[in-house]
Amino acid sequence: MRMTRLSAFAAAGLALIVAAAGIARNPQFEGADPHAMMIGQELWIFPTGGPGGSWAADRFGAFSSRDLKTWRPRGELIQRDQIRWIKDDGAPEHFLWAPGVATRNGRYYLYYSVGPQNPTPSRIGVAVADRPGGPYRDSGRPLVTGDKGFEAIDPMVFTDRKSGKIYLYAGGSAGATLRVWELKPDMVSIAREVKVTTPPQFTEGAFMHERDGLYYLSYSHGRFNGPDYSVHYATAPSPTGPWRYRGAILTSDQHHQGPGHHSFVKLPDGRWLIVYHRWDRAPGPGPFQGERVVAIDRVTYAADGTIRPVRMTDADAPVLSRRR
Repeated sequence: MRMTRLSAFAAAGLALIVAAAGIARNPQFEGADPHAMMIGQELWIFPTGGPGGSWAADRFGAFSSRDLKTWRPRGELIQRDQIRWIKDDGAPEHFLWAPGVATRNGRYYLYYSVGPQNPTPSRIGVAVADRPGGPYRDSGRPLVTGDKGFEAIDPMVFTDRKSGKIYLYAGGSAGATLRVWELKPDMVSIAREVKVTTPPQFTEGAFMHERDGLYYLSYSHGRFNGPDYSVHYATAPSPTGPWRYRGAILTSDQHHQGPGHHSFVKLPDGRWLIVYHRWDRAPGPGPFQGERVVAIDRVTYAADGTIRPVRMTDADAPVLSRRR
């Protein structure tokens, strides 16, 4: 008997849940700075770089999976040459990294960093598409431009379910300063900047998620190519603080170095994953070289809402249990 369209869709969602409940075959693929989100019954990942460095920091692509084992390349989203304003600063070279994706009213918005910081400040752009796999059309101007004390990189957009407000988080290594803006409903314009404090141990890669009314601001600490690169977090009663620092949850171990620049994603059954990049290598002083890899591991919460330290896993190692 043939499945109905509805039952086939449900089966696909079940496949993802079952796969996640058993094994995630880390590492997943080469890449860095992965932004992950559920779209329908698939887990999508938008990283910096592609397999074997094939994207050369001049374009973005995406991957999706229904089982956390087989990844479907989704092609190119946008290329550097399609961003008309990118050369307006007169800098000799430009690179794209650290994408973040948000959706609103059936459209998709790709936020991205344009660097380096020197000789001109880094910038954040945004492009729009009707489908998550693009093609994306640039908005025509930078959304945020950095300055000497602020590196405009690592954008992340969060929509607060309580207030309906849309927040853009950004900030990076130069000055290690976090800044937050409220976006207009069009998703491509700034409504106002929201003054926030920078939490302890913040370097870059901010990510916001909410669980049971508590807001979790997580971020990377340390040098991106060193063993101290790690994920720390703070909690707050609102998306903009005040922050209560909670410590590190993802740090180097004997087999994996420099885990960071992550995102959190909630599965259809309510469980949580962390998607991040790392170097799979023995301990060493750095700076590390070569390709980083994307990995996925289980996130669990204590009864008081704090996040338990994440244990990094490898191929054929159990990642998820039924404990929430």
